[in-house]
Amino acid sequence: MATSNIFVNLPVKDLDQTIAFWTKLGYSFNKQFTDEKAGCLVIADNIYAMLITEDFFSTFTTRAIADASKVAEVIIALSADTREEVDQIADAALASGGSAAQDPMDHGFMYVRSFTDPDGHMWEILYMDPSHVE
Repeated sequence: MATSNIFVNLPVKDLDQTIAFWTKLGYSFNKQFTDEKAGCLVIADNIYAMLITEDFFSTFTTRAIADASKVAEVIIALSADTREEVDQIADAALASGGSAAQDPMDHGFMYVRSFTDPDGHMWEILYMDPSHVE
């Protein structure tokens, strides 16, 4: 099977604020798929988050758009290469307008910190010791 690309589509209230938030965390945007209606956040070579204005997002569904600041819609977990990278990304998120979602979790072999972005979407950054993964 060929490698698939993953596009997570998330509604946002203020696209400029959202792009600024993720840029401060060190992420980039694919300019080919970024305009005034959506930003294509590059998470990895084949993983993207389409951050779409609520008005434009509503054209893709007949369902109500969840207010992620009030209800849990999804928790998106991203891996990091080290515990220090987990702290670096989580600290940058908090300094850039995000909020802590949970207390840090340290299970010895796995370290996790979580935050919400300015729209309330929940994100986890985690490091797992490779010697514990078979």
